[in-house]
Amino acid sequence: MLELDSIYKSFYRKRAVADISLKVKEGEIYGLLGPNGAGKSTLIRIINKIIQQDKGFISFKGQILSSKHLNEIGYLPEERGLYKSMTVEQQAIFLGRLRGLSKNDAKESLRYWLQKFEIEAWKDKRIEELSKGMAQKVQFICTVLHKPHLLILDEPFSGFDPINIELIRKELKQMRADGKSIILSTHNMKSVEEICDRGMIVHKGVKKLEGNITTLREDKKEGIFAIQFQGNMIAFANALWTGYEIVDKEVLADNRFLVHLKMRGENEFNDLLATLIPHVKIEKAEEILPSMEDVFIKEVNGPQNTEDEA
Repeated sequence: MLELDSIYKSFYRKRAVADISLKVKEGEIYGLLGPNGAGKSTLIRIINKIIQQDKGFISFKGQILSSKHLNEIGYLPEERGLYKSMTVEQQAIFLGRLRGLSKNDAKESLRYWLQKFEIEAWKDKRIEELSKGMAQKVQFICTVLHKPHLLILDEPFSGFDPINIELIRKELKQMRADGKSIILSTHNMKSVEEICDRGMIVHKGVKKLEGNITTLREDKKEGIFAIQFQGNMIAFANALWTGYEIVDKEVLADNRFLVHLKMRGENEFNDLLATLIPHVKIEKAEEILPSMEDVFIKEVNGPQNTEDEA
């Protein structure tokens, strides 16, 4: 759906992004991750042709990206931009027509989304009458009004309560199932784990990591296992040998415990279970993968990029 090839951009000789390449497939949600100032917004603005890259190429559906493709792209910027004096319907018609819809088509699409979200009563409300969360929902509707093939969302969950976050997640999953492609730029790492297929971590304008979200987590695992069991804690500890290290334990109830331990050497999970089963009743056992937040923090706080910035 979208391919970036060696994108480079600087402002006043200060590098914003350097030689970043990525591919967003049809029917996937791609996470664009990085701390503030990493270059995410610069990339998003380049894709939307708000600014022009200094070097590199962008293709959309196999063609060099041009202004004619913008009607197939939906963009929700981090900086919210609704006209407060307009009604919800006026705002939707205005933004819909900017993306190639007729007035009637914009009205029809708005009617569909208002019914879907059960907020038909909002149609004639002025934007200034809406709460931050309500206005955010209206802006999301305006972003998808023209049925874009590529959706670019910059911090889409900002201002939403948990119920509305789940509502938007559900819609994004359905769009993915319908073959839409979505770029999700967010600090909400839980959402990345739950809905993103692949992603990239950018730091100081440079690509640090890219790949399948589960694979990125697995690559950073540290051999930590969680064991929940019934029995005697002393018997549990005595059953282990030097190949395992208890890193944390929690008392759940009388004679019920949750223990996190680290496996050393060449021991395997089956070896651990075989060691413990004769001594305690295991209720649950699993390997703990680091969260995307853990991956993010370790990558950003790891060895710093020492290249000179242009």
